[in-house]
Amino acid sequence: MSETPRREGAPPAPTSTYRLQLRPGGGLGDARALAGYLDRLGVGALYTAPLLTAAPGSAHGYDGVDPRAVCPELGGEQARQDLAARLRELGMGLVADIVPNHMSVALPEANPWWWEVLRDGPDAEHAGHFDIDWSRGPIELPVLPDDGDGGAAALDRLELRDGALVLDGRRHPVAPGTDPPGAGPAEVHAAQHYRLVSWRRAAEAMSYRRFFDVTDLAAVRAEDPEVFDALHAEVLRWADRGELAGLRVDHPDGLADPGGYLRRLRDRFPGWIVAEKILHPGEEPPASWPIDGTTGYDALREVCGLFVDPAGEAPLTRLADSLGAPTDLPHLEEAAKEWAAGVLLAAETDRIARVLTGGRPDPAARRAVAALLASFPVYRTYLPEGERYWTRAVAAARRRLSGPPAPPPGSGAGDGSGADEGAPDGAAPPPRGKGARPGEAGAAREPHPGAPSGGTAAALAALEEIDRRVREDPAGELAVRIQQTSGMVMAKGVEDTAFYRATRFAALNEVGGDPGAFGTAPEEFHAAAARREAVRPAAMTTLSTHDTKRSEDVRARLAVLSEMPEEFAAAVRDWSRRRGLSEPSLDLLAWQTLVGTWPISAERLRGYLLKAAREAKLRTSWTDRDPAFEEEVAAWPERVLGDERLAADVARFVDRVRRPGWSNALGQKLLQLTMPGVPDVYQGTELWDLSLVDPDNRRAVDFTARDVLLERLESGRRPPVDATGEAKMHVVRQALHLRRRADLRGYLPLPAAGPAARHAVAFARGPRAAVVAVATRLPVGLAAAGGWRSTVLPLPWGRGTWRDLLSGRSFPAGPPGAPAAPRLGDLLSRYPVALLVREPGPGAPDQG
Repeated sequence: MSETPRREGAPPAPTSTYRLQLRPGGGLGDARALAGYLDRLGVGALYTAPLLTAAPGSAHGYDGVDPRAVCPELGGEQARQDLAARLRELGMGLVADIVPNHMSVALPEANPWWWEVLRDGPDAEHAGHFDIDWSRGPIELPVLPDDGDGGAAALDRLELRDGALVLDGRRHPVAPGTDPPGAGPAEVHAAQHYRLVSWRRAAEAMSYRRFFDVTDLAAVRAEDPEVFDALHAEVLRWADRGELAGLRVDHPDGLADPGGYLRRLRDRFPGWIVAEKILHPGEEPPASWPIDGTTGYDALREVCGLFVDPAGEAPLTRLADSLGAPTDLPHLEEAAKEWAAGVLLAAETDRIARVLTGGRPDPAARRAVAALLASFPVYRTYLPEGERYWTRAVAAARRRLSGPPAPPPGSGAGDGSGADEGAPDGAAPPPRGKGARPGEAGAAREPHPGAPSGGTAAALAALEEIDRRVREDPAGELAVRIQQTSGMVMAKGVEDTAFYRATRFAALNEVGGDPGAFGTAPEEFHAAAARREAVRPAAMTTLSTHDTKRSEDVRARLAVLSEMPEEFAAAVRDWSRRRGLSEPSLDLLAWQTLVGTWPISAERLRGYLLKAAREAKLRTSWTDRDPAFEEEVAAWPERVLGDERLAADVARFVDRVRRPGWSNALGQKLLQLTMPGVPDVYQGTELWDLSLVDPDNRRAVDFTARDVLLERLESGRRPPVDATGEAKMHVVRQALHLRRRADLRGYLPLPAAGPAARHAVAFARGPRAAVVAVATRLPVGLAAAGGWRSTVLPLPWGRGTWRDLLSGRSFPAGPPGAPAAPRLGDLLSRYPVALLVREPGPGAPDQG
């Protein structure tokens, strides 16, 4: 079997997972066809994107519309059963991704529950399934195009057709008896339980809780037992049939009671459960959560940081400063969170303030709520367990309210940007001075529309009232809504805004990352790995996901820049002088992206840079486009790639970082696959993968080519480290198969000894420490210092011979009475990594 026990009486956790994005048209049938390949690769369980019915044409499945059935576009129930049977035949498991927080309402007729609620209002059977504020009257649906007329022109196009109100092809239901003969569309519309309003209204007030600022995704009340049962009945039916090894829970921070939800889920499902929880460095999931761990962004941060040289921080900071890109990350994050709370998520902030005041509008209460939401040091507190984070947030909000207001992100005040964020998603553009964008010379300095106002003394009093009431009733509506929203503010303010502005070193700007922490010391890595082994040994670990900003191999190559920062800085200054972008943050990000993904097509690079520019909200945004700037960004890839001299210069620079990047990529992959936890391999990353943020990382994978390379490895081939990426597949295959057959409980750091000891990271696994993983770190510095020289790696004692599964070489255990201590120059002569197993000699115990 491909699984090992993790706790008494519970089903086993997978030894590893392989994440597969499913596509309409093939979907589950394609997954079934790939199962044999994944089994040969050594995968323990197939881990899929959501399988339940999603919005028509969904490319990812996180926009579910009907939890009662498998998505027909993926093949439906029979295809799921066929896949389950094939996996069972191979001894593999299936891990399903579930989305309990929200459903798609983009096309009302596609979602039976939502259609019924719009038609029948608060009396609808499923009205309680959604988090709707019925006290506001009819549900406002912010769907109307708005060219400054409040959506009036769009409403003039509304038609009454076939018993529905139709606008631009989108159908909305009509309540029984509200469309008498001769009634016009406007009259019928006014009689419904909903109102079609301008998309800009989403920034002011929302009748329903949404997923972040996405109005097409309406939140559901999974805390209600009836709703929980309706959402999970189909998935749990698969579990009852023995067809489910594990569950990945999407976005639990959006739920009213994440802990209660997970405990209810655990009562119904005894298998492996991991939650998509983004942890701040040093933060742990609540101890009361009955889960095996998170989806691994914490491990990503720890592993990737090992390959970043802290000495590169100062030179790369000077480069960013010299180009005019902001480097004051704390200020950027604080300003961006204030903007997210006060503007982008103003509707959520206003709803919380109304809970505080009993429904009465109060600017001071709203200001206090916005300040608090922007002050959390983590995504969410879980009261009472997270009381220390709550206390810190209240204290920070108190300081925020007492001091001068932070300038809006991109205002040019204190962040070095000299540019504005543009209109927030779903909001009207801020006022401008003649001919200038906000933040530029001559721009107006008025606050954003909807930004919180209110006197300081009154706001401070409101904050104290919030603190008192939340502490008295941590399960009350006020506490719950604050906690549901704080993670949204963190994600939209930091991850999706500040990380696209603070582009000093993009390798650190990752989900769950900390761009202010320049690298991970080996001691820090070992401490985190040992804690994971002790506390949550079956937590998922990962290096790439469908949500990461860039793939593991792009980060591995970019990490090399930290070892040669002055050379990179000189190159960027030259390149930028010749073909730079006019916005400094994007300019610096563009050159890093070009180096990290080279060779890349102009089309892919253009799509990424336009998305990055809109996320940064400095010169353009998703909802307030600057056509001239976007034309500049769109033309940049062809300008650079079409400049033969410049392209040749970039290619020569990439030639210098490519091989060290491969070394980093192999090192971080081996460590992730063998460290404590259940490692996930994202689709296609068993070979080199130079992908960027979605949708780039969801491109089709060439599994035919991968199958050919796997056959070569199965014949005994030990490939060179070259552009094919076959060496990476070799590492993945050997490590995954080892996890299947070996007991890897236990964790023992193994320090190297000698002049280059800091360039090695090694640890032993197994009750007898009979498996050892070794990786090279900071390879440029290692080569510059003369290589490994006399550096050795003392190995755990034991009779027998050490064999490297990657090179095939054997190393004696050492002379009698002495430990084995191979020279790292010998051990790593073929590959920059080694995976050693101790093969017992006569009379010695078995490996493990």
